[in-house]
Amino acid sequence: MLRSLLTNLLLLLVLPLRWLRRAFAIPKGGYVMLELDGPVVDTVPARPRGLARLLRRVRPPLSVTRVRELCELIAGDDRAAGLFVRLDGLAAGPSVLASLRKVFAHLRDAGKEVVFYLPMGADNDTMYLASAGRRVVVGPETLVAPIGYAATGRYLRRALAEIGVEPEVFARGTYKAAAEPLVRDAMSEAQREQLGEVLGARHDALVRALAERCGGDVTVAARWVDEAPYRASRAEELGLVDAVAYEDEVTTLLGKAPAPTARWMPAGRYIAARRAPGFRPLLPRPVVGLVEVHGPIVSRSRFSLGKLAVEDRVVRAIRAARSNRRIAAVVLHIDSPGGSAVASDRIHHEVELLAKEKPVIAYLSNVAASGGYYVAAAARVIVAEPQVITGSIGVVSAHFVLRGLLEKVGVSTDVVKRGARADLFSPVRPLDASERAVLESEVDAFYRTFVGVVARGRGRAFEDIDKLAQGRIYSGTEARARGLVDELGGLSDAVARASDFAGLGPLELRLVPPPRGEGPPPSAARVAQAALSALGALGLSPVAERALLGLNLAASERVLVYEPWGSDGRTWQDLT
Repeated sequence: MLRSLLTNLLLLLVLPLRWLRRAFAIPKGGYVMLELDGPVVDTVPARPRGLARLLRRVRPPLSVTRVRELCELIAGDDRAAGLFVRLDGLAAGPSVLASLRKVFAHLRDAGKEVVFYLPMGADNDTMYLASAGRRVVVGPETLVAPIGYAATGRYLRRALAEIGVEPEVFARGTYKAAAEPLVRDAMSEAQREQLGEVLGARHDALVRALAERCGGDVTVAARWVDEAPYRASRAEELGLVDAVAYEDEVTTLLGKAPAPTARWMPAGRYIAARRAPGFRPLLPRPVVGLVEVHGPIVSRSRFSLGKLAVEDRVVRAIRAARSNRRIAAVVLHIDSPGGSAVASDRIHHEVELLAKEKPVIAYLSNVAASGGYYVAAAARVIVAEPQVITGSIGVVSAHFVLRGLLEKVGVSTDVVKRGARADLFSPVRPLDASERAVLESEVDAFYRTFVGVVARGRGRAFEDIDKLAQGRIYSGTEARARGLVDELGGLSDAVARASDFAGLGPLELRLVPPPRGEGPPPSAARVAQAALSALGALGLSPVAERALLGLNLAASERVLVYEPWGSDGRTWQDLT
């Protein structure tokens, strides 16, 4: 308390200078300039530790939370003309993009100029985001390509047979297609149906966004998509963009008399100047705790390389939120395709214990499917953006028989065992009928557990959820219509709901990092998983996650997973 009091006294001494700087933070009629080039996340993640800190970039990714703060400051500043966004490229999931777009659109609707400059042209995501601006300018000789979304599946049955590998798959749910590429030559009708609905939701969102540039005419916007891509000059003729200009021409393009050229101020400097003095509270204030479940869910990892939701770390964070008296409510931030069934169940159990003591709101960001949805099921309220991928309530496991492959390369195998099924998970022989029956029964039991967990969390009958389950994925809009999601909105909406349940007025959001702790020594498979996640940190995430989940399957662990991926980040596919 004494330290807070002294700090506040020092702030009072410099307060006149701070207010003067705040009042004249930007030249009259100037623009705040925000550069977007790289990853964008909902909120700033915790700082990595150890070796992970060396492998990751020092500069943290831009967050929607920070952009929202920037736009709120501009909206309340009479001297600022608006926001100029230079968008060279970005990496963000559909829910993060939707949240970010709302922030820009809100500033535009508040009467401020929001101008996007796209020096490298535009793809689906770039054009979706830029359409929130009042004006869009692209670089000369670039392509404007809002071409829509596609899903590509590659099927391996014949290739595996050719090399002598026999996959034996156990799945529950008509739509649970995670292992489909292993045993089919083409996409199933169930998979085609659910992918079509998910891609349709993204396509509709893109069309509606572009329609804002042509007076709300969705027919024109849909034609823009169907006939794309365009040269920059043609996009200007159509009205898809407002102007084509080199970087040095933009300031003149936006300048107004008596200032013929626009004046800029970097976003970081503007926030520092405009942010209100941060007086420290004399007594600790209650907050909303943010617990992250990001990446494939795994049971153990001694390393923090890559993006993994490791069971023991997530559990420690949940327990820390439960024991911290300052935390009045918790937002569970889920961006995960699922993974280990056992780890998902244990995390869900901890969420149930937390929910008995404090309000828990689950926010589904980008992907919260299979194990990701399992974890969310215990929350009091589930909030999601319309474009999130969720559901996939189903189970899959597989057994790979390598007998043919080993024979092809001249490897013979002999076995000594005690116990009729001691070599049940051996890769050198197929399962017999009784063994298959045991595994089928085990997978069926866990499917029923999964459906029961969701039914209990949603307050619905088992039969109702079973009809919605079957491994089927849903967009956030579809999940809301079916009662799997309570509200559509972004992270800020989830925080507002958590504050409401706490009954203490609007509360600040604080990340709850897992306390330091040591788990048991990792097995060889877990070490391999950590190594693969390190590859993911270096930009090979789809390959790393495919192999990681393959390790889970090879270990005969039940997997709750739906994996979106594509080389350009814009296609969706189930992944084993």
